[in-house]
Amino acid sequence: MSRIPLVLAAVVVAVTLLGPALAPYDPAAPVTAPWQASSAGHLLGGDVLGRDVFSRLLAGGRHLLALSLVAAVAATLAGTLGGLLAGWSGSRVIATGADLLLAVPVLLPALVVAVSLPGDAAVVIATVLAGAPLTLGVVRDAAAGVQERGYVRAARLRGERTLEVLLREVLPAVAGVLAADLGLRFVTALQLASALAVLGLTDAPATGDWAAMLRENLAGAALNPAALAAPALLLALLSLAVAAAAHAGLRHAFGTGDT
Repeated sequence: MSRIPLVLAAVVVAVTLLGPALAPYDPAAPVTAPWQASSAGHLLGGDVLGRDVFSRLLAGGRHLLALSLVAAVAATLAGTLGGLLAGWSGSRVIATGADLLLAVPVLLPALVVAVSLPGDAAVVIATVLAGAPLTLGVVRDAAAGVQERGYVRAARLRGERTLEVLLREVLPAVAGVLAADLGLRFVTALQLASALAVLGLTDAPATGDWAAMLRENLAGAALNPAALAAPALLLALLSLAVAAAAHAGLRHAFGTGDT
């Protein structure tokens, strides 16, 4: 399995976590002319308010990364619970409900929730609604496939309760699938967070936010293209790297990847 996506994702995450300490300027303070082009003192120029784009880029990923991770974990947990129950019981009710949720456009619940709740809450709720049904389907199929394996049948013969069997025997068997699936839910959350930020439905921290930087600097793209291109590139790299790593993990979990 290629490690390139994992390495690339790790580099972007490292920049996100360590960036604020490496920023050459206060990311919230104007230090140059609005949309000043790149120069020796300002590697990526200035933004709409004359703040250093490079400093805001280094400091602007933490909030987005944390929000996307929280939303992805929430979606994965909800989908895992539903998938285990559906796969173990064979119930079509849960699966049908998940299929109905998949028919709803991803942005629709996010927009509905964003007008009445804080933007961060909208991202989490929308990610759960959009991602949990997909996780549910993956876990349901995997859980159904391990029911007749020897160690699961032995646990049932020992008289273990259903919850104990699910947690001790079935859940570890699908752990590899869940780890990879979490990456896909992270990408969904990142895309939703970025979309809502560009639409102005979330409040970005004063130190900056990659997605909010897109909205802030769109009008000055001709004056300083780097103010728009740099955050867009980091968002794209993070999404592509995590998605590629997740797909490789799924292939490996199902035994179709390279050994």
